[in-house]
Order: sequence, then C-alpha cells, then structure tokens
Amino acid sequence: MKNTYKTSAITTSIVACLISPSIFAATTIIENIQGYSHNGQQLQKFKAVQFSDDKIDRVFFSNDTIPVSKEIERIDGKGKTLLPGLIDAHGHVLSYGISLQSAELYNTSSENDAAQQVVEFVKLNPQQGWIKGRGWNQVQWPTNRFPSAATLDTHFKDVPVALNRVDGHAVWVNSKALEIAGITRDTKDVDGGQIIRDSKGNPTGVLVDNAMSLIYAKIPALTPAQTQAALKLAMKSLAQVGLTSVHDAGIDSKNVEAFKQLSKNDEMIIRINAMIYANDKNIKQHFTQGPFASEDQKLTINSVKISADGALGSRGAALINDYSDLPHHRGLLLHSESELSNLMKQSMQAGFQVNTHAIGDNANKLVIDNYEQLIIETKTKHLRHRVEHAQVLQLSDIPRFAEIGIIASMQATHATSDKNMAEDRLGSDRIKGAYAWRSLINAKAIIAAGSDFPVEYPNPFYGLHASVTRQDRSNQPENGWYKNEGMTVSEAFKSFTIDAAYSGHQEKVIGSIEVNKKADFILIDQDIFSIDAKNIWKTKVLNTWVNGKQVKF
Repeated sequence: MKNTYKTSAITTSIVACLISPSIFAATTIIENIQGYSHNGQQLQKFKAVQFSDDKIDRVFFSNDTIPVSKEIERIDGKGKTLLPGLIDAHGHVLSYGISLQSAELYNTSSENDAAQQVVEFVKLNPQQGWIKGRGWNQVQWPTNRFPSAATLDTHFKDVPVALNRVDGHAVWVNSKALEIAGITRDTKDVDGGQIIRDSKGNPTGVLVDNAMSLIYAKIPALTPAQTQAALKLAMKSLAQVGLTSVHDAGIDSKNVEAFKQLSKNDEMIIRINAMIYANDKNIKQHFTQGPFASEDQKLTINSVKISADGALGSRGAALINDYSDLPHHRGLLLHSESELSNLMKQSMQAGFQVNTHAIGDNANKLVIDNYEQLIIETKTKHLRHRVEHAQVLQLSDIPRFAEIGIIASMQATHATSDKNMAEDRLGSDRIKGAYAWRSLINAKAIIAAGSDFPVEYPNPFYGLHASVTRQDRSNQPENGWYKNEGMTVSEAFKSFTIDAAYSGHQEKVIGSIEVNKKADFILIDQDIFSIDAKNIWKTKVLNTWVNGKQVKF
C-alpha cells in the first residue's frame, strides 16, 4: 500500500501557521473556520468552537459573539473547514499496522508483477522467517485467475511466503509454505474453506477462507511489543487521514490485551471501539466480564464479530443461486446454520452487540432471519445489532433492516473497487440489490460507513467521494456506477459521523460538534459541501484533535 498519508511540505507549513507548538491552555477557541456538523438530522454550519480539556464548551453560530479573554487560547483556522472527527465503522487496525510493514500488492498489473514487487520489498526490507504481503487481486490481472505457488517459487524456494488477497479472504503461498503447513493433494478441505487445486488435485498455492488457518497456524505470532508497535503505527496513520475513531472489526484476546496496555500507558492515539471475535478461545471469559470502556473512553469493547461467509472477489460470498460466472458454485458459509445461530444468541445473552459479516445474499438472509428471531427471543433490540457489509441483498430483505432495528455497516469504496467484477459474479438481476445505499436509506435504514482497511485505503474522503459519485478516484465510470444508489454529501457525511457513532453506542460522546461531547475534530483544506463532489477524495487533513489534544503527525 502506498503511504499516501504523510503530510506534504505545503501542508506542514500551513499547520505551522495554524497551531502553536505550546501545550493547549485549559480553554481553547478555534475560530475563523467553516464548521459543519449534524445536529439530529440537520446539517448545521458554525464559525467557532470552544473546548476545555477534552470536552466541547460552546459552539458559535453566525450571530454569536466570540469572547475575548487572556485566559482563553485562540487558534486562527485561516478560513479552513472544521468537521467532527470522522469515524470508520469497520476496519482492521492490527492488520493495517502489519500491512504498513509488509509488501504492498494493491496496484500490481499481473501475477508476475506481484511476485516481483515482493522481491523488491525484500531487497529493501530484509526479512527473517516468513515473508508477508497483502493486496493482490486477480480480477485486476489480464488472466483473471488465481495465482500459483510456482510463480513465487521462481524467486523464493527456501523461505516461506504468505500473501493475503486484497479482501483478506484468500492467501497465496509458495511451495515452501505449503510444505511447512503439511498441505498436499491428500489434505482435505476445511469446513468453510477451500484449497484451490489443479486438474490432478494438487494444491496450486491459494487457500480460501477457513482453509487459510492451515497456513496461519504455522506463522509465528507477534510478540506483545510487536503488536503494540503495529497498533500505534496504524493509529497514527489513521489520524493523519482524519479518523478519530475506528470500530476494529474482530480482534482476539492478545489484541485486546495490547490495546488495554496502550490505554493504561496513555498511548491510544485515536479511539478504538473493538469487536471481539466470536471464535476467540477466551470468548466465555469476555462474556463473563461484560463490556469494557476505559475512563477516557478511548477504548471501548461492547460488541462481538461473527463471520457468516467469505468475499465476492474470491467467490467465497454465500449466494442463494449459482455464481453467474461459475456454474454449480454458491460460495462458502463459514459456520453451519445452527452454529451461526448459537454464536449470535450467546453473544446477545451476554449483553454484547452482535456485528455479523455477511456479503452474499444467502448469508445476508440467514443473518437477518436470525436477528429477526433472536432479537425478540433475547429482548436485545436496544443493542443495535449490525450486518457488516450487507453487500448483496435480496430486494425483499432491504426493508427488514429498519423493521427489525438492525444497522447496515457498509463500505462505499467496496462498490467502486468491485464494479469491474461484481456484475460478472452476480448477473444483471442480483446486482440491483448490491451496494444498495439509496435503497436502504429510502427504507429508513441507518448506514454506518467505513472502509474495511486494509482491504481498501482507510482515507474516509475516498469513501465520502465514492458514496456520492459512485465513481473511483479516476472519476470512472463517467456518470457513476448505478448512480441511482448514491448518497447526498450530507447523507454520506452523516454515515461517517453521527450514524457511525450511533452504531457503536457512542452518539452521546462523539460524532458531532455539540456541547458536552468530546473534543474530537479535524481541520481540512477544502469545503466538501461546496466543491464539485468529484474532488472530495482530494481533501487533505491539516490537523486532527482527539480528546482535545492535537495528534502529532
């Protein structure tokens, strides 16, 4: 992944003019700004905001007089735009931190190009043990087929290589990795997973969904220090693009302990609302302990992440009917129907919000059916259970989100990344219920926006741009991909702020610039509400504040 988050020399000079290096006084006013925030359903504009320590004291509107006092520190915003800190409702913080330290394969042009990128990475970053990378996508290559171990073997014969697909639902390995994992033609497929094989039944070097565990079990785990370092690296990078809070979509107990240690050391750079993996070995202990929140509310753990199926790009998404481009194949359910229901019910009974990954229409229907029954049975509608991705829906399932009281946690850039293959996978009828943001909004559903980083870039302005234009960053296709499913700028902004906060039970704390809320906000270089929407993705973040403190880039 290219590091697009470093502040440019020009931006740095602006920052120097805007912010004094001295520590903030107890009370600070940021003035001379174009401020925007939702108050309820309405988008409001303001000209200054006052905060003391970590809380907002006052918001100044057009006719308000801004007080003058030597006891108040003043920051001149130079006419720039101030927004509440943006929230990514679905990302993977540790994976992102690791990806920043691994070979990036996001923009490779072929299988051989991807292998060569790994070679170049290793030259610059000599590795001990396993070589890791992420981001390949065979759909972007001329062959449009999965890569092979043989290509990696040309360059890496004696060291194991493991390269995650862009969506994290497949891994490409070399023969050495297969050897270490003991994977041969006699190895049976794992339930909910697939070992891709050639015509003779031999593993080709790609493993999908649950089959990836055969490889991961052999990769040495990170030490606690390495885990904390990767988390801090990721959080700093996320703050640079304007994210002040992230919902970490599935972490294990070791990851939980790393976050708690960072919290104890006052090293949480942004807010993290973490989801515990339902299949974590210590899940019962987490259920017994109940939800957790740090005193400064920068670390919250109140939800459980369950995965119902795989991803569309690797044909792991569970569909009701065959894939349009692969007869007799309908994807993968990662749990039996009874297992899925039991995991959801146990989590609800323990008082945790349930956030279930569902991409294919079959997985979505199963998940929504379970929510409809179990919410009544466990009396947990107030927990605001979520469908993570809600990517391919039957049209008949769209109204059920509002009817049942569940939230659609969706990622706009998935649509603009998938547009070149999604209709091939789904056909012209099923695509009508895919990435259906407008249909969901019209049906009164709440959409919590995110990116699913490192599957996509974490920059929320890319997501805002895609939400409105239904275009990639080359502004293609010209009129937008199924533009009828696009959002307004205000709706998209709401999905990255107050609605994302609501989806994490934090709407009284963050998500808007209002009195008594946390002083989380960002200063950006352009007014996203007045410019041509095609330029939203170009927005640069000048400053980020979390809990009233400026994050040092």
